[in-house]
Amino acid sequence: MSGPSLVQSVDHVALLPAYVAAGTAVLVLLVDLLLVRASATVATAVAGAVITAVAAAAVGSGADRRTFCVGTDCSYVFGDWSALVAALVALLVLGVLALSGPLLRAGNTPVGEYCFLLACSMTGGVVLGAAGDLITLIVAVEVLTLPLYVLVGLRRGSLASAEAAVTFFVVSVVATTLTLLGAALLYAATGGLHLERLGTLLADEAVPDLPLTTVAVILVVAGLAFKVAAVPFHAWAPATYDGAPLPVAAYLSTASKLGGVIALLAVVSQALPPEVTGPVLALVAALTMTVGNLVALRQRRTVRLLAWSSVAQAGYILAPLGALALSGDAAARSTAYAATVAYAVFFVLLELAAFAGVVALRPAGADGGDLDDLRGAARRHRWVGAGLAFALIGLAGLPPGLAGLFAKVTVVRSLLGGGAGWLALVVAVNAVIGLAYYLRAAALLYAPAGEVTAVGVRPARAVAAALAVTTVLAVIVGFAPQIVLDLAGG
Repeated sequence: MSGPSLVQSVDHVALLPAYVAAGTAVLVLLVDLLLVRASATVATAVAGAVITAVAAAAVGSGADRRTFCVGTDCSYVFGDWSALVAALVALLVLGVLALSGPLLRAGNTPVGEYCFLLACSMTGGVVLGAAGDLITLIVAVEVLTLPLYVLVGLRRGSLASAEAAVTFFVVSVVATTLTLLGAALLYAATGGLHLERLGTLLADEAVPDLPLTTVAVILVVAGLAFKVAAVPFHAWAPATYDGAPLPVAAYLSTASKLGGVIALLAVVSQALPPEVTGPVLALVAALTMTVGNLVALRQRRTVRLLAWSSVAQAGYILAPLGALALSGDAAARSTAYAATVAYAVFFVLLELAAFAGVVALRPAGADGGDLDDLRGAARRHRWVGAGLAFALIGLAGLPPGLAGLFAKVTVVRSLLGGGAGWLALVVAVNAVIGLAYYLRAAALLYAPAGEVTAVGVRPARAVAAALAVTTVLAVIVGFAPQIVLDLAGG
């Protein structure tokens, strides 16, 4: 069998960011093996992440670059959107490496394996934004996620860390199975896997409207909803975050969640029928933000509080996707698309800042501890405590955290424009509920020590730098939100 339509093209320039990310993983192992110096290994990982971000920005500028194409169907499309995702994932890896300084210096974590796994996960994130078909998308999500099974369990001598790794692995395998089954059923119903072709085929009246198709769509959405810890696929998140090393929990809460959002956005906006995904995502978003906020009110452990608030934030992120799928108006869909991307960007910056503050105020290698362990921390460590309080207030959506405030306003505006007023009301009510635990945690940082002895150490330089950078970025984005909206295409 031959012919022009069956000749597959390969554009190596489009693949350059993925090559750099994968090459970083290999180089980290070689440096760790040959030099046996932790500083050289970490420096290699840092340099690789920086070069990956630069390569993504360079390749993504201009027209889209398509590769692995057969006819008009392409499995890999790298453009402005892909460059934004790849650069953001690389910057998150940089932030996590900075947060990992005290953990790696403590000597209980193998530096080479740690940096190698982060680089492998970064490779999955780079490919994810450019995925043009369901198989590439699912493989990229798994490459992003698989290294985290090991990273979660890297806290030696901790039973909680081992339990968290097993829980994460088992639930993730089930979610991946659901996604693959849904993709297989979609292929059986339509004969296509490329996202753009799937959208065309499912919208074509020539394709029969079978119950099989509806089941396939629900399975794909359910499997990807696990990655963002959406209700009812959220139970793994609090235990996994709390058992993982703090920098790994930060990565789970930011890069891993961002990957799930990107995957859901790709299939909802391009491939899956809106009449099925719209009601499902709207319901999931409402349940996710409500359950996350209500359970967060009762949390006493710091990381579990951040985990449950992360579940609630996932609901805010998913809400515009429900409006995007339900709305038939192109302008409303564009606004919803931009709102999802903007909120996801704001969230990962503020969440990383919050975890940076917790890492800075806890002993090296320790878990997040209880909220009472942070009592009065801002009185002893003024700037770090203020940074953590700023991140919490930003996540709550209050000034001076203008990034979080703008993000929530953008989400509500997109929901109203998309005709989902009831969901906008749910978002507003949940935003008020969230104020209770965010403000309580922020106030605790400035409370007198009382009878509880707070545990705190001065932050390492790398941790302080990561906290400062993420805080400054959040402020900049808050004052110049149009930059993110333009990148998102809104």
